[in-house]
Amino acid sequence: MGGLLIARSVSAALPNIDLTYLGDTLHLPYGARSTEAIYSYTERAIDFLFREQDCRLIIVACNTASAAALRKIQQGYLPKHYPDRRVLGVVVPTLESALEGGHQNIGLIATNYIIGSDIYKAELQKIDPEIEIHSVATPLLVSLIENHGEQWLPSVLESYLSLLKEKQVDSLILGCTHYVSIKDEARQIMGQHVSIISQDEIIPEKLKDYLARHPEISGDLTYNGDERFFLTDMTSTYAQAGRKLYGREIRFQKAVLDTLAS
Repeated sequence: MGGLLIARSVSAALPNIDLTYLGDTLHLPYGARSTEAIYSYTERAIDFLFREQDCRLIIVACNTASAAALRKIQQGYLPKHYPDRRVLGVVVPTLESALEGGHQNIGLIATNYIIGSDIYKAELQKIDPEIEIHSVATPLLVSLIENHGEQWLPSVLESYLSLLKEKQVDSLILGCTHYVSIKDEARQIMGQHVSIISQDEIIPEKLKDYLARHPEISGDLTYNGDERFFLTDMTSTYAQAGRKLYGREIRFQKAVLDTLAS
């Protein structure tokens, strides 16, 4: 449900934009799934948003889905099914933001899948192969964030980040949208000399820039300030956590994702 934090930040930055949020709570966590499963879930979610909700632009606000599915979606699925619409990810904008700060020794914490995929390192090589990135898998954080484990988060996070402090990184990418909720703790542990790259602070500004550069997309959007929220598994736990994350009362609806032949 880290994507809900991104939705919240987009809504705050662009309050008039019509926004539909879809959380695939039925299949959490993506980080423990195979690439094939993640792609299937992502394709079905995108089709729901395009076909059922008539969205024109989708942000895949999940690092794991961005790594496992985004390129295939952009190069295969979109041209075949929705050539006039767009799907954006979070990995490249995050790296761009880190590099805009002039950082040369970057730290990254993320799920097992993201670290194992090496997606950040691969994308960084395309931009600037001279810059180092040090990665640490942090598999416990998502479960603690989603299951009211706040009392254990500081000690677990400090243990993970100690490995990056040893590397003397000058910036830290929070490579999972869930980690937006622990950015203050990360800043405290890493110290003021380390820049914390949090995706809720990056994606809204990158989206504004994208829309300014692509009037054919921005002109196709609607601006009535409407918001809709969908979950694929409607449990009271997720609904309560979602309202807490979003910061106000919201009404979730049930989304049923169809199985499609690509």
